[in-house]
Amino acid sequence: MGEFTALIHNENIKIYSRVRTWIMLLILAVMSVLLPALIYFTSEGDSSLMGLWDNFQMTVSIAFFLNTIFTVVVASDSVAGEFTWGTIKLLLIRPWSRSKILLSKYISMVLFSLLSTAVLIAFGFGASLIFSSSSGDTMSSITAWSPAEYSFLDLLCRYIELFLTAALAFMVSIVFRASGLAIGLSLFIMFAKSIFTVIFSPERFEWAQYLIFTHMDLRGYLLSDTGPGGSTLGFSIAVLAVYYILFLAISWIVFRKRDVAS
Repeated sequence: MGEFTALIHNENIKIYSRVRTWIMLLILAVMSVLLPALIYFTSEGDSSLMGLWDNFQMTVSIAFFLNTIFTVVVASDSVAGEFTWGTIKLLLIRPWSRSKILLSKYISMVLFSLLSTAVLIAFGFGASLIFSSSSGDTMSSITAWSPAEYSFLDLLCRYIELFLTAALAFMVSIVFRASGLAIGLSLFIMFAKSIFTVIFSPERFEWAQYLIFTHMDLRGYLLSDTGPGGSTLGFSIAVLAVYYILFLAISWIVFRKRDVAS
């Protein structure tokens, strides 16, 4: 266990020794503070200011796109970067199995996603607390959840989507050894999933209920008990879990069989 912990530590050093990583975290922190501040300084008096949780919700909805993009960049470069820089051979000749090496890279990527999300929450909530009105939040009138409960459940749903998108990017980077392709494909799915859901609607095609992009956005279940095509929350989670296991299984199989001699 100690050796595996050292392996994870080594992967974290690779991530956080890059200036790019700290720039991404800085941008995320600045954006999380800037959005509530802009609304505050451009509003016309206290009556037009947003409530605390409305402000926080808006900040999360915008800044989380950046959070997903930054995590995808880290996930895509985790393995593909080793091939690009030619360091994969040096890594594999060490006394660790390929499975442990791959797992350490994946865990390090997940830890980065948790850190970036924590940065978003801390700076976004702090700024919303400072630049918000003391009046009630409008979201309390459209859901049975309290504003705080709805905000953090919404955040959880967004993180699940990020988690799956990062797993997809991780898999593509291993299969094709190209971080650019992994980033591009992951972001394409992230931005185009709503269009795919409309085109391949579960109401029109029964098989569409088993497509990943039909269930990636779980936020609809916060307002309704049924999802696309009449699916339930349990069914959506099961579909996402199958895809998640498939992504990791493909990553593991390809990485273990990958020939790095050339």
